Amino acid sequence: MTRTSRRHTLDLDPVAVRKARSLARRAGRPIVELARAHTTVSVERAVLRLAGLDGADPEGTPWANHLVDAVRADVGLEHGVALPVWDALVRGDADDLTTLAQKAAAGSTRFRLPEGPAATRAARAARRAVAAGIRQIDARHRERDRLVARWGPDLATNGGPERPWIYLIVATGDIYEDIPQAQAAAREGADVIAVIRSTGQSLLDYVPEGATREGYAGTYATRENFRLMRAALDEVSKELRRYVRLTNYASGLCMPEIATLAALERLDMMLNDSMYGILFRDINPIRTFVDQRFSRQIHARAGIIINTGEDNYLTTADAVEAAHTVTVSQLLNEYFGKEAGLADWQLGLGHAFEIDPDLPDSFRLELAHALLARELFPKAPLKWMPPTRHMNGDIFRGYLLNGFFNLAGILTGQQILLVGMMTEAVVTPWLSDRDLALRNVRYVLNACGNLREDFRPAPDGFIAQRARRVLAEAIDLLERICDEGLLNAIAEGTFGLMRRPADGGKGLDGVARKSDAYYNPASELLEAGA
Repeated sequence: MTRTSRRHTLDLDPVAVRKARSLARRAGRPIVELARAHTTVSVERAVLRLAGLDGADPEGTPWANHLVDAVRADVGLEHGVALPVWDALVRGDADDLTTLAQKAAAGSTRFRLPEGPAATRAARAARRAVAAGIRQIDARHRERDRLVARWGPDLATNGGPERPWIYLIVATGDIYEDIPQAQAAAREGADVIAVIRSTGQSLLDYVPEGATREGYAGTYATRENFRLMRAALDEVSKELRRYVRLTNYASGLCMPEIATLAALERLDMMLNDSMYGILFRDINPIRTFVDQRFSRQIHARAGIIINTGEDNYLTTADAVEAAHTVTVSQLLNEYFGKEAGLADWQLGLGHAFEIDPDLPDSFRLELAHALLARELFPKAPLKWMPPTRHMNGDIFRGYLLNGFFNLAGILTGQQILLVGMMTEAVVTPWLSDRDLALRNVRYVLNACGNLREDFRPAPDGFIAQRARRVLAEAIDLLERICDEGLLNAIAEGTFGLMRRPADGGKGLDGVARKSDAYYNPASELLEAGA
C-alpha cells in the first residue's frame, strides 16, 4: 500500500475499532461452528466437480446432481458422498465418475457406506481424485499471477498504481454478444468486466450447462460461459498489455459449485456476500452459511477477490439510518472471509453511494461513510457502488450524481469503482451509455489526480463526527447480536429490513448434519493448505 492510502483522516478510536472486530468475531463464531457441523447437496456436488465430474444428461440435469441424489437416496447425505462414490468405483461398479453417475441415474447401481479397510481405500481414492482438481486451481492461480506480473495492474494495496479499478457490467443475455461488448469496454479503459447473471439462477439447485444464447437480463453462470469470456478477455489483455479481470456470481443455491467452476476457469472476482442470498433471495440461512464457507475456501485457494453485497441493504433501508448495519455486515464478512482463508487483499467489501441526494449535506454524509469503510479496512480493496435507489429517470441528474460518486471514490481511496449509468432504472444500458459513463469516470480521475492527499476532514467536523457515530452505532448493534445470536438478528429484519427465520427459506431440505463417519477430501485439503 502506498503512503497516501495508509493515511488516517478520521481519528477513529483504536479501542473502539478493536472492540468492533472482537464483537464481530464473537457474533460470527457460532455461525462458523454451525457451518462446520453441516454439509449441503451443493457442497457435495462441488466435491465431485473438483474430482472432474462434468456434463449433463440430455434434459440438462448435471451428472453431479444425479450422483449426489442417488447416494443420498441409498445412504443419506450426512456421511458425505466421497466414501460411497469412491467405494463404488474401487469395487468396480464403473470405470469413471461419469459412467457411475449415468448408471446411478438409470438406477443400475447402489451405494453403501464402506467401513474398515474398504473405507480407507475409498477415502484414499477420493482424496487422490479431488487433489487433482485442487492442483488445477493452483495452476490457474499461478497463471493469473504471471499475467498480472507481466501486464498489471495490481491492486494499490499490493503495490499497484493508486487509482481505482474501473468495473463495468455487460448484460445482453447472449454470451456471444457480451464478448464484443466486454472487449470494447476494456479498450475504453475498463479494468474489470462483470457478466450479469440470468435472473432467477440463484434459486436453481443445479448449474446449467453450456453457452447461453437467450438469458433473462444476463447469462447463466456456466463453466462454458466462464471459459468463453475468460478467453476473450485474455485476448484483449494481450492486445492492451493490461490484464482485464472477470467477475461473476458465486451466490444462490449452487455457490460452492459455481465457485469451483470459476476457480477452474480463472475468474478473478466473484460476488459472494455472506447474507445476500438469505435477505434478498429468501434462501435458508443455514444452507447459505454452510455453502458460503466452502465457496470462500475455494476462493481463497484460487486467489479470487470476493465482492460483498452491503450496497443492497441500502436499496431497501434508508442509507443514513441503516449506515451502521453496513459496517456491521462488513465486519462480519471480514471475519467469515478470513476464517475461510481469504487474505485482506481478497476482501472486496461492498458499500454504496445511496443517500437521498435531496437530503442536506448528503455528499458530506457519503464521504463520512466511505472514509469510515476505508479506515476500518485499510488493506481491503473496497467495492464502491454507484447510486441506484435515487436514480429517477432524469439522465442529466443521474450523470451529475455519478460524477459526485466518482469524486467520492477518488477522495476516499476506493479501489474497485463500479461505473454508474445515467440510464439506471430506465433501460439496459446502450453502448453509448457506457461510453458516456466511462468518459465521466475518466474526467474525474484525470481532473482530480491525487487530490486525496490534500483531503483532510476537520478532526471534529461534520464528516469525522458522523463516521465516529456510525462506528458507535455498529458496536451497539454487534453487542445486541452477540446477546441474541446472528440467526435471530437476521430473523428480526436487522439487515435490509428483511425478516428471514432460520427454519424458513429455500434449500433447507438440502442440508444435513454431519455424522461421525463424514468425509470430505476437498475440505480436508483446503483446510490443510495441501
